[in-house]
Amino acid sequence: MKLNRKKPILLFFVFCSLIISLNSCDDDKMEWGKDPSYGEVTIAELPLALAEKISRYDALNTYTDFILGAGIDRTLYMEDETFRNIVNENFDDITFGNSMKHRFITDANGGITTSNVDAFIVTAKEAGLSIYGHTLVWHSNQNSSYLNGLIAPEVIPSAGESQLDISALLDGSFDGWSRNNSGGITIVEGAGLNDGSAVRFEVTTAGNEWDTQLTSPELPVVEGHAYEVSFWIKSEDNGQARMSFSGMNDNYPKIDEEALFSTNAAWTQIKYNTNNSGDPLSTSADVIKIAFDMGKISGVYFVDINSLSVVDLDAEPTYLNLISNGDFESGSLDGWSAYNGNTPVYVTGSDAYEGGGAMQVINDADGNEWDTQIHSDFTANLTADQTYTISFMIRSEAVGSMRCSTTGNAQYQGDQATTTTWSLVEWEITGTGEEEGLNFDMGKIAGTYYIDNVIVTSGEAAPSSGPVIIEKTDEEKAELIGGAMESFITQMVTHFKGDVHAWDVVNEAMKEGGSIRDGNVTDAADDHFYWVKYLGKDYAVTAFKLARQFDADAKLFINDYNLEYSLAKCDGLIEYVQYIESQGATVDGIGTQMHISETSDKDKIAQMFEKLGATGKLIKISELDVRLGTNSPTAEQQANQADMYQYVLDMYMQYVPDAQRYGVTVWGLSDHEKEHEYWLPDESPNIWDANYERKHAYKGFADGLAGRDVSEDFTGELE
Repeated sequence: MKLNRKKPILLFFVFCSLIISLNSCDDDKMEWGKDPSYGEVTIAELPLALAEKISRYDALNTYTDFILGAGIDRTLYMEDETFRNIVNENFDDITFGNSMKHRFITDANGGITTSNVDAFIVTAKEAGLSIYGHTLVWHSNQNSSYLNGLIAPEVIPSAGESQLDISALLDGSFDGWSRNNSGGITIVEGAGLNDGSAVRFEVTTAGNEWDTQLTSPELPVVEGHAYEVSFWIKSEDNGQARMSFSGMNDNYPKIDEEALFSTNAAWTQIKYNTNNSGDPLSTSADVIKIAFDMGKISGVYFVDINSLSVVDLDAEPTYLNLISNGDFESGSLDGWSAYNGNTPVYVTGSDAYEGGGAMQVINDADGNEWDTQIHSDFTANLTADQTYTISFMIRSEAVGSMRCSTTGNAQYQGDQATTTTWSLVEWEITGTGEEEGLNFDMGKIAGTYYIDNVIVTSGEAAPSSGPVIIEKTDEEKAELIGGAMESFITQMVTHFKGDVHAWDVVNEAMKEGGSIRDGNVTDAADDHFYWVKYLGKDYAVTAFKLARQFDADAKLFINDYNLEYSLAKCDGLIEYVQYIESQGATVDGIGTQMHISETSDKDKIAQMFEKLGATGKLIKISELDVRLGTNSPTAEQQANQADMYQYVLDMYMQYVPDAQRYGVTVWGLSDHEKEHEYWLPDESPNIWDANYERKHAYKGFADGLAGRDVSEDFTGELE
């Protein structure tokens, strides 16, 4: 029960100074008395238990004048009344955990979808809450599929030698093809590569792979032959799918040991040519079927129809190649030699475009094209007035240049640019009857080059060895990504102007050692996209200028984590703010996230606030929680947590001048499992417990806000 100052009751407990005497151990009676020297004991003097003290505290925002916020889940607020009431009663301000991040609000075309957020804002404003915008430019939680799709290379697939009839897909009839979930499988003209047609798969509900499936008619094949099935695919968001077969030696082959291949907004070529043992994917019957199994992950997928091919790898070539060992599958460079420059090297594995090998040519210095020249004789002289096509795949370890020429009668190709991506090069010539051999002239730009699938054949065109891939330049990528950032910031700030009073404009820009992130990572998650990689360190300058342009009244913050853990990172962030402002932008404030634990270094916390306070900027504790390492903490751990919450606020008050205290946002409301499905699972970092009851941390946090032990004012009267 609670103590009440207005209705004292007769029975009460007294201090140990009262004398307790027992009349008899047999009758279980106690007689209560008092120490005559003490005087009368009033109800107000009685001690209160900790739980009683915590229950008597007022709402948290009554103990401070600065903005008190909570980082919360939009769905929980809208659907859980208890959760919503606690938020409304204790806080002034709301930060969305995810709903305003690029990944969750940006569609496949770069537009923003705001209906869910708009509905929340209406409800929050009715409760008197303001909204803090989180976040405009970050590397994580990005719609990376859309962004990577913008800078993906242009792909021109080869016609191939497919034995699969795709006419029923091109005309939209699907004759002979079967569809599982036919309403979700359609043909869209202009949606394929080079404005061709594509099969569009719409998976509305994730389920089994075969729930959305397109299966081909029976395709006659040669039993025992090895086949390669390939196509180009993209999706509006990051997705996954697979291909399955009937009539193969392995009807569910994996790619790179994975049952599902991944897709995104960039066109990606998928090839099936080996079984799960690494052997060729061969047939076990005289007919096969192929199936696209798209139902595992919800989303919208596009398969380019014209690139869909089934090729018999064991079939005899239908053309005569006048170059021997042009595919380098002999295991050597037989037939090839250096006329000038370094002797070529035979390479295997990932250095080859396909198959077992390729030729490597190293040019040591810039010079004339012919300074490094690799030669192979034709198997027969070219015929006079006959058209020939010379084709090959080439890449270089950096941007380079090469050309082809002929011996006997010398003909010269124009210089061809090379990149780190394999590209198909074709050169058409007319024979004179005197051409004797082929040269690769590699001497113009120093570098390392790789060549594969060299074909010289008569006719209008040589069989294509692969797609032509045209990479975008760094300048083109910067322009596209800069445009995407401008579009996103413009849409967000303009749409939410008047409802959002402050923004995390740039989030987590720094490395732990204090340098700026550069985006050069090897383990980026699917939703990571590093704007800085394409726009340079001035990406933040541009972001702040854009946000200021579209809402001059909003407070604009840069936000980062571990500033209390790495003081070098804190220093680096302060220096970056100074750089941003030296370039003509204005940063109103710095947010320190403070995802800490009960054992975090208190001295470093104090030093961090001292450094931040000295900047003159608004300082916000932006994402505060205190981990305990368990979801079943002891009373001692809860007391330590309360102490840490109070200490953080004590240091904030001590080192950050009053005019610079923007406010404090706690990250999450309670320890309820719904709040910790993805963030700190099996933990107890918050101020309310899993049942929405106040924890010891509530008292520590409130005392920190008030700058004193609020419970010292409480009396012992029962309520």
